[in-house]
Amino acid sequence: MKVIITGGAGFIGSVLLSRLNGAGITDITVVDNLSTSEKWQNLLGKQFTRYLHKDEFLAAILNNTWKEKPDVIFHLGACSATSENNADYLFRNNVQYSQTLCEYACSVGARFIYASSAATYGLGENGYSDDTTRLNQLRAINRYGFSKHVFDQWVVAQGLLGKVAGIKFFNVFGPNEYHKGPMISMVMRAYQQIQASGSVTLFKSSTPTYADGEQRRDFVYVLDCVAALFSLATTNRDVCGIFNLGTGTSSSWNELANAVFAALNLPASIKYVAMPESMVAGYQNYTEAEMQKLQNALGVLNLSPLKATVADYVMRFLQRDFATI
Repeated sequence: MKVIITGGAGFIGSVLLSRLNGAGITDITVVDNLSTSEKWQNLLGKQFTRYLHKDEFLAAILNNTWKEKPDVIFHLGACSATSENNADYLFRNNVQYSQTLCEYACSVGARFIYASSAATYGLGENGYSDDTTRLNQLRAINRYGFSKHVFDQWVVAQGLLGKVAGIKFFNVFGPNEYHKGPMISMVMRAYQQIQASGSVTLFKSSTPTYADGEQRRDFVYVLDCVAALFSLATTNRDVCGIFNLGTGTSSSWNELANAVFAALNLPASIKYVAMPESMVAGYQNYTEAEMQKLQNALGVLNLSPLKATVADYVMRFLQRDFATI
């Protein structure tokens, strides 16, 4: 199997690379933008045929000089910072790049699996259903979420729902995320705070609907996400459409923090600070993936409960000097 992974040195992409290698798949092109970041270390110990900068790869596709026909393209590369304010950059990087790559994949008959996001749901006022007949009802609350939503809409408008698979990732955490700076998961952030001070800091609630720390998200382990991606590329290659990928169960930030303390066998100590005013209007107080569509498509998904996955991440990865797989 010939595979291309955009974002292959990133968080989800590098864990997927490890999973593919574990299955004996090594004819892999990694596309990314390493620059001066530390994520090159996510490629240590991995087997792949070549690495290309994302701009070099795009130029090869546009100029028709890319001659290595892939069987599968995992398009996981994107600007994923919800705080990114340059909408033009997001459109070039997250929309136009994705359109070009999708058109190429379809033209050569390659399986195209791409990353969308739960950020497309905005505040969730229209629910968290991945029924594409309701796609146009969604209202993203930041430029990143909007860019992902625009590409989802393009896929539908181009009549490609029966040819590609899009995955709306919810709050993913796990090994290989260390390089993400302010975008690291709260699991890793909580672990770091506990090591530094013995306590975890969470935002106070900005609405009377939720008590402090009781805002809820659907937290999903990266290993479970990658298992689903692997299935879509191997045993379920005919499954197409746009799907949610979370656990289907929301948990509070307090529960998440308590799970980290429990994994370390320490008493919980949580402090609350005011949420910055700049975050209040666009803050998702609640997310929960509707998972029936993906469950029906792939069969039973073995999605582990939060406490177990947090414990696995903490004990197998974060307590090592370098949290990678």
